[in-house]
Amino acid sequence: MTSNPPTTFPPHPLTAKMASVVERMARAGHPTLDQLSPDEAKASYEKGAGVLEVPKPELARIEDFSIAARDGFAIPARLYAPSSDVLPVLVYFHGGGFTVGNVRTHDTLCRVLSGKSGCAVVSVDYRLAPAHKFPTASDDAWDAFQFVATQGASLGLDGGRIAVGGDSAGGTLAAVCAIMARDAGLPVALQMLIYPGMTAHQDTDSHRRFEHGPLLTKAMIDFFFAQYVRTPADRDDWRFAPLLADDVDGVAPAWIGLAECDPVVDEGIAYADKLRAAGVAVDLEIYRGVIHEFIKMGRALPEALQAQGDAARALKDALAP
Repeated sequence: MTSNPPTTFPPHPLTAKMASVVERMARAGHPTLDQLSPDEAKASYEKGAGVLEVPKPELARIEDFSIAARDGFAIPARLYAPSSDVLPVLVYFHGGGFTVGNVRTHDTLCRVLSGKSGCAVVSVDYRLAPAHKFPTASDDAWDAFQFVATQGASLGLDGGRIAVGGDSAGGTLAAVCAIMARDAGLPVALQMLIYPGMTAHQDTDSHRRFEHGPLLTKAMIDFFFAQYVRTPADRDDWRFAPLLADDVDGVAPAWIGLAECDPVVDEGIAYADKLRAAGVAVDLEIYRGVIHEFIKMGRALPEALQAQGDAARALKDALAP
């Protein structure tokens, strides 16, 4: 008796356009980020970040500034706004496994979210591993969020109408800030979580299904977290894995956008279930046939444009006066 061969990758069908993007990436033959040093990975990620983005929208206000962290570090940040009016604001944290990414790699996405929603966006350049390990990223994120919420008026923003969001590791940070804001009594209108990382040990079925990608692989996730965590115990801290939070009662309503063919899709669904079980309103969108990072591929994927529009609409509705 012969055994069936193992399931070949990918176990779910990619859309034709997504498959074409994946094929082009493979043909380019660039080393994967986990094959590089952390500094090389940062440079490589930034170099490729804008390749499939839509053209950068022009906005009335784009201003770089800094926010004082609890240890005195000046956290770089960038403000986007479609007008000079006092506007509600999204505090945004970029993805990149706590190791790569910056304000520049997510510049186009933040412009799109601001332009489409009519809201201001503050993109936060929190400190990265391996120079800055857990919990520096979540500390920086919370310090930045608190500043915008309590001192946003100094930037011409309405800190009383505030949302928090991010993609991938940035989605983790956004979920953490939503819990901390509840505990601090700071009202949050929406948490926007784009394929967020939520689990302690990356052991869901989708992590097994997509162990070899496309794009985001087990090796890459292991590389990122090896840079970020100090000891294995850090993984069991809810600021690393929000699914471990004791309770999420009373946190902000959520818009969660996931990619079907993504190692982190199951934990995104699990977090949506955790929120709903606590009575939190959740709008969960799963975009079929696409992979991690897809929302930044608007030049190639209609699903990216759809997700950008859906996220912006959720933001506009949540922050409406």
